[in-house]
Amino acid sequence: MHRKAQYQRIGSMSLSPSAPERCVSRDSMEDYWSEVKTIEEERQGGPEEMERASVDEAELEEAWLQEAGLSTLVTGTQSDGPAEALLSTLTRSQAAMVKKRVDNYTQTLRKRNRQPMRHVRDVFSMHDASSELTPPISPNGQIAPKLPQWNPPKVPPSCAAFTPADTNGSSSVSETIVLSFDVAYSEGARAHRKGRECQDCRRIRKDDRDLPSFQIVKPRQGVTRVSDLSSEDIKKIGYISLIELTTFYDFLGIEMKRNRVVRSKARDSGIFGVPLITLLENDQKKYPGSRVPLVFKKLLSKLEQTGLQTEGILRVPGSASRVKHLRQELELKFYEDRFDWDQVRQNDAAGLLKMFIRELPYPLLTQQHLPAFTAAQSISSPKHQIQALHLLIMLLPEANRDTLKALLEFLRKVVAYEEKNRMSLWNVSMIVAPNLFTFRGKNVKQEEMQGAVAAAQLVRLLITHQDLLWTVPCFLISHVRKMNEASMGKNTDFREEQAQTTEEMEHGEGARAQ
Repeated sequence: MHRKAQYQRIGSMSLSPSAPERCVSRDSMEDYWSEVKTIEEERQGGPEEMERASVDEAELEEAWLQEAGLSTLVTGTQSDGPAEALLSTLTRSQAAMVKKRVDNYTQTLRKRNRQPMRHVRDVFSMHDASSELTPPISPNGQIAPKLPQWNPPKVPPSCAAFTPADTNGSSSVSETIVLSFDVAYSEGARAHRKGRECQDCRRIRKDDRDLPSFQIVKPRQGVTRVSDLSSEDIKKIGYISLIELTTFYDFLGIEMKRNRVVRSKARDSGIFGVPLITLLENDQKKYPGSRVPLVFKKLLSKLEQTGLQTEGILRVPGSASRVKHLRQELELKFYEDRFDWDQVRQNDAAGLLKMFIRELPYPLLTQQHLPAFTAAQSISSPKHQIQALHLLIMLLPEANRDTLKALLEFLRKVVAYEEKNRMSLWNVSMIVAPNLFTFRGKNVKQEEMQGAVAAAQLVRLLITHQDLLWTVPCFLISHVRKMNEASMGKNTDFREEQAQTTEEMEHGEGARAQ
């Protein structure tokens, strides 16, 4: 009873009159706290928390640079990595952010009386980063004597302009916001850095029907989806997305925090508590080409066949003892094709689905980027929120992104049957949020629980605008195209140099023979 009263007090704290979520129904809040309580009860007597390592700022900066494809800027080692080509494509704002991270890395090492592998002067020119783009760096760490001329990124020809939104002053139930993929999102948030009020910073509305719609015109050459890209290009998209997201957050005044990835002793077989990548490797031995864990797909299929019209699906829990028994049965019989799915009731399947997500040893939204997802909750503009989510989706590993996509597609179907199952977008979001934003080995802090409605708002955006999130923004495609062109040019120069050297050697041998 004391526990429930505590949840209610925390819930009332988060619903202050000034908050955008002040009119959220009490039933929706009860759904959230009930889910949090279930999570905490499951953890009592469960596996121990992950080993906690002290956070080393220099190591975090180095990890950021490595994930951004710029590890050679601090290691000083020669590499075939994309650093030179990548740096040549950055906007001034993005380049300034990279310089800031390298500066912070260098200063942190100096405080500990450790010398960096390379001095910041070896990485960037000494000119003001706000007025000149950082020059590209050669793999051996030397700045080229003659820097290439920097040209501002141009709008890719494949991206059509947006049709202006209707501004005749008429009121509508749902606000329409123009969202452009042509220019880096950080460029649209520059007003924050200059201290001006950003016109996109509107407060979030409470009602399902008041979620904004985004006015988007498809590119003339078609939409590029993540699944259309090669693994190499997806990797490059990730490099740019991390730099762009960090720059974007910096303009919005949000600190880009990262969790240090701590490898826990995860299981290498079974179903629950097994990393996604391990599950997929095991599944692909039997079903090559699997992109989503088989058990996850089966649970979704079971719910779609029998549970979409069930009142309270996802909210009403199955019997705890039955779910525990079914979990054990799945562990023993699923991969032997001996598990009887007919014994699984709708609410049991929903409980197993949420349990699967919660017990992943590394969260579905990834351990290193979970703070960035959480930080997006504090963004007041729906437009900036969807832009942040768009970049974060680009950063997810393939297994996480595909599994999240399957989950969101299912949740959209649940909401579509609201008249039958009594599960509104708010209800579904409130229940799913604590399962996505907490994970095994992570204590739920009071301040995190106070952000219940903000977390649910992000889930609402993920569900509602998921089709947009699986497309790749044109400005990212433009970056990758330029990186590929730079790499091809470098390879061409290398081949020409080799050919010239060979020709000179052959000419010299011929002269000696004469």
